[in-house]
Amino acid sequence: MAGFAVDLLGLRVFIVCVGLVGNVFLILAIIQTKLTRVKSFELFLLGLAAANLEEIIIVIAIDVVVLQASSDAAVDTWSCRSLKFLTKFGEIASILFTVLISVFRQQKLRDAEKRANQPICLDAIRSAWMASGVCVLLAALLSLPIFFIVPEGAAGNATSNATGNVSGCPLDFFQCSEDHCPAVNGVYKYLFLLLCNVLPLAVVTVTGCLILAVLLGQRAKVTPASGVRRSGGSSLHRSTVAVLAAMGLFQVDWTLYLILELTGIPTDFPFWAEAEFLISFSYTSISPYVYGMGNNLFSLRNFRKK
Repeated sequence: MAGFAVDLLGLRVFIVCVGLVGNVFLILAIIQTKLTRVKSFELFLLGLAAANLEEIIIVIAIDVVVLQASSDAAVDTWSCRSLKFLTKFGEIASILFTVLISVFRQQKLRDAEKRANQPICLDAIRSAWMASGVCVLLAALLSLPIFFIVPEGAAGNATSNATGNVSGCPLDFFQCSEDHCPAVNGVYKYLFLLLCNVLPLAVVTVTGCLILAVLLGQRAKVTPASGVRRSGGSSLHRSTVAVLAAMGLFQVDWTLYLILELTGIPTDFPFWAEAEFLISFSYTSISPYVYGMGNNLFSLRNFRKK
């Protein structure tokens, strides 16, 4: 069992390092074009990468604080709540920016031939900034209940780690013991799952199906004789495939998370905190590479500039 825990820790460190590098390079690749020239899609990618990076940094901070608390003193409740708020804020912002990217790409492809070069609403950089601001504001509002949840460690055994608590700072804020589980914890848990997992999954799934239908329709129209795509169309096609791949990864990860949460496995699974981390951070760490390579942001030319 100890060896398994060490293996999970090594995998955790590896995923964090991969995520740090990928999100930092995605941010640098977008910023180097100067913010005045950034298009709406790149702005949404910038928001996604920033949210991913913030979540990774805060999780590292939590690990450091918990490690220090396990050897010195218990983590005070305010610090624990603040760190968990920032973690959830980054997680929710990442989810919302993914939804925004999927909706934006679906809108761009819808009736593209009839619309020709006419822009959509989100093409305007002011609208893109407003949509990004709404995502950030919603992420903050949906994370605020963290400050009103009663941590399990505060209810009694503050040093117990049997259910994922370390020095009064539970790794899973939703989790609580059977003999003491405040109603606010359960209400927030299911509202969070509905608003931040189920609805985004539904939107991403629907838009993904619509995007796939458009791509298949375009492919059916291309014949061997006249099927040479223009470079602009080819780059858009590659970018759209990358968006679809990232959406697929998003669907797999958060569907697994929902299944584990709704089946009650976290209360019986001793390594639930690590499993939750691996599920959520696989998207956080891998998605910047998918978007970066699909949109030519991770090209050799860009790396040389770094």
